Amino acid sequence: MTQEEKLLDTAGKIRSMEIRGAGRIATAAAQALKDYVLELDTSSLEEFDRQLRWAADSLLNTRPTAVSLFNAIKLVTRYSATDAQAAKEAVVNNADRFIKNSQRAVEQIGIIGSRTIRDGDTVLTHCNSMAALSVIGTAHRSGKRIKVIATESRPRYQGITTIGMLDRMGIDVELIVDSAARSVMNEVNLVVVGADVVTANGSLVNKIGTAQIALCAHEARTPFMVAAETYKFSPKTLAGELVAIEERSQEEVLETISQYRQVRVRNPAFDVTPRQYIDQICTEAGLIPPEMSYMIIKERLGWEL
Repeated sequence: MTQEEKLLDTAGKIRSMEIRGAGRIATAAAQALKDYVLELDTSSLEEFDRQLRWAADSLLNTRPTAVSLFNAIKLVTRYSATDAQAAKEAVVNNADRFIKNSQRAVEQIGIIGSRTIRDGDTVLTHCNSMAALSVIGTAHRSGKRIKVIATESRPRYQGITTIGMLDRMGIDVELIVDSAARSVMNEVNLVVVGADVVTANGSLVNKIGTAQIALCAHEARTPFMVAAETYKFSPKTLAGELVAIEERSQEEVLETISQYRQVRVRNPAFDVTPRQYIDQICTEAGLIPPEMSYMIIKERLGWEL
């Protein structure tokens, strides 16, 4: 495949959710940009900029809600260079740094977040988040006897991936349908979920169904924790910009939709959990209340984004 075809292949896998999960999407985009520029053969900085913009736009247009994708691309493509070779080296170094920092962030979140889990606790999780699983897995490896309740996370059933990963860790896990969350909530000591976006006011945009789980947890007085790398915080929301909620294919929910004449299926991929239902956000920078999200954006991401 040509360099353009390779990049479009990655973009297609992100769009189709073959590559899914905010963290995986971000690192895949960073790697794709690195591989793309390594094969660029031009001595013109203007031409390099043009081709890099095409590559960045091709990736950005795949998942409109994923701020991790936006932040990763912005961080990887940020450089000040006077020639194409220097620009190429900057992009490669930025990509390597982003991928390394992303992996380190997940590990640090696991260390910090696992301290909130006690021996004998039951933890509920939703969808498939590497950061949330790092919290749970680190608690398990530290010797704490824990049980996990995982939702199916319809319609893409990311929960099936989650229970497979937990099973391989040797963790006692129970799978429930999404609508059973309130039925089991009184058995749960802590809810841990990941994040697709954390806004400047501390609200969470995550897999559809998260807001209902947060509401159930709030009503049952069960602590609700978000595990999120700092690059999942959205600088755009500082100025009040709303996060676009991706609407996915009807066929994901009802494969036989074409046989109906009057039926339409709504398939929003994400929902918004207000900060009032979030007890804490676990980042690689530490545990913070949702009200401190503004400071993460300002101090960790910088105003440049």
